[in-house]
Order: sequence, then C-alpha cells, then structure tokens
Amino acid sequence: FCLMAAPGKVAAFHLPPLPTIGEIIKLFRLKALKQLSQNFLLDLRLTDKIVKQAGELKNAHVCEVGPGPGGITRSILSAGVEQLLLIEKDARFIPGLQMLSEAAPGKVRIVHGDILTYKMERAFPKHLKRNWEDEPPHVHIIGNLPFSVSTPLIIKWLENVSKRDGPFTYGRTQMTLTFQKEVGERLTANPGSNQRSRLSIMAQHLCTVENCFIIPGQAFVPKPEVDVAVVHFTPLVQPKIQQPFELVEKVVRSVFQFRRKYCFRGIETLFPENGRLKRTEQLMMTANVDPTLRPFQLSMSQFRNLCNAYRKMCDEDPSLFVYNYREELRQKKTTRSFLGSTGQPEWTEEENQL
Repeated sequence: FCLMAAPGKVAAFHLPPLPTIGEIIKLFRLKALKQLSQNFLLDLRLTDKIVKQAGELKNAHVCEVGPGPGGITRSILSAGVEQLLLIEKDARFIPGLQMLSEAAPGKVRIVHGDILTYKMERAFPKHLKRNWEDEPPHVHIIGNLPFSVSTPLIIKWLENVSKRDGPFTYGRTQMTLTFQKEVGERLTANPGSNQRSRLSIMAQHLCTVENCFIIPGQAFVPKPEVDVAVVHFTPLVQPKIQQPFELVEKVVRSVFQFRRKYCFRGIETLFPENGRLKRTEQLMMTANVDPTLRPFQLSMSQFRNLCNAYRKMCDEDPSLFVYNYREELRQKKTTRSFLGSTGQPEWTEEENQL
C-alpha cells in the first residue's frame, strides 16, 4: 500500500509488516544448497546499500536475478519501482516470493526459470526502449548471483552488450551484481595488476565497471569462504575495441592463455603450426606491441591494436578465424597415441597447462 503523501509530493511506497527474511527461511524450511552455491543475505541495511548502487529506481522497471528468500527484493520494492520481474530457478523460493508479490499488488511478476535461457528482450514494455546513444533506459538488472553462475552469466551479458540484444535491446541497461571478491577485482583490474585477466578486458572494453563495495562473508548465511564484491556496469556508447565479440574474445583468451609468459607465447596460439612464428611476428609488428610484455601488462589500446591487426589477417585468410589451437593439440595427442609409448615425446609445460 502507499502512505498518504504531503501535498505536492509523490507518495512513497512502503511494504506492509511482513515476516523477517529469517522467519521466511524457517517458515518455508529453506536451506541454502551448497551445490547451487547459494548464500542468503539477511541484513536489510546491506540489501538497501546494494540497491542504492543501482541509482534512482523510482518508477523504474527492474529485473532481479535469483531473489532467493527475497531480501534484496524488499529493498527494490521499497525504492518505489514501477515493476519488478523476479527470475528464480529454485522452486522452493516461489511461495515466499508470492507472499511479497501479494504485499505489493500489481508490482511483482515471478518467473520460475533459468536466467541463462530466459529471453530478456521480452522482459520489459517496448515503450522503455531508448537509442543506444541516449541516456540509459529506466531499466535495471540487480542480483546477488550464485558464484557458480556469475562468470558465465556476465560473459553472456557482455556479449549481449556487444550485439545490443537481450536485455540491451532497451538501450544501455545498467546492472548491479554481486561476485566473489576476486572476480570483482578481476572485472575492474588495471594494466599491470596481477588480477588483470580476460574478464578485465571483456568487461572494460564494453562497459564502465565500478567495484562499489565489499560485503564480508560473515554477512551471509551460510558464510561463504570468500568476501563478496558489489559491481555496477554501465554499457559504453562506443566499445573501446570495435570488432565483433567473438573475435575480441578469441584474441583476449589467446593472449591470457599463458599469463606468466611473454604475451607473444599466447598470441602464437592464434595461428596454425605451419607459419606460426612468421604470422605472430607480423601481427605484433602491425599492432606495435612489445612481444616481451606479460599479458597483464597490456593496455586496452594495445588489445585494440592486436584485435584490429588480427581482423585484417582474418579478412585476408578467412580460415584463420576458425583455426582452433586446442583442436590441433588434440589431434597431435591422437597421433602420438598411435606411436605407442616408445618414441612418444613428453607433453610440453604449455600443453599440460591447456
């Protein structure tokens, strides 16, 4: 219900008195499943703080991923949203979420399904769509993600950002999500940082990424072995690397294949064995990248140069892009197995790593 507002002011939305999250957990006999890496956040001051990082949510349309017992859900509703879409895979949480839905009539829609397969391009009304160059739409994604799904999900959404589909058909939809502290550090790591990784480049070339704050593990039930980072994403109007997602992902993954070695060692894996050295040298010269830099030392502009140079080489030889280094290694291994144990050379350190 809405409280009566003072003249000239918009009424603030307040949930009616409800059982606490702890009582909901007891009432429906909910238990966090370790195999689903579930951790409940019961402190509503912390859930309010997470929701605050999303920005102004009054009259916004929000999708919450994996609401569980509904702690963050309450904070989102208290922020005065127009509509809240809840996507929950675990059927055990649905009755508790329905109780929240009844407490906020007409505001909550519950989908029992998997966020990895849910069609987000149909999640919100069409009138909310904005041009990519405009300010972000009044659409937000918020979620305390299970650790097991957080990395594949953000990679999927970054690909959606690149292609402007999925939840980004509405424009530059903002996301506020939780990750293991280490993953949060990777997402925001600068060149030279030991945490700099494939995830750093893929996220930062497409979005402004902000590591908002850390939640200590003891705030969750059950307590995870790690602390949790709250990370906010705003898609960029222009990506820093203007190449297809698949091409950027392939180059970046190859560079970080051997993160402790010189970067040219990973770049070599972009090319078939026949002519590998010559093509690697050609790519690095065209991109003007020092081959003795370590992968984590490369700047975004150096990655852009590598992707642009590799794209040019792929345009000249289309078979390059479909070349798969791991597949070549597998074929080598099969050939060696035919040789028998005698005369079979040992695997190199790099092959064992892969």
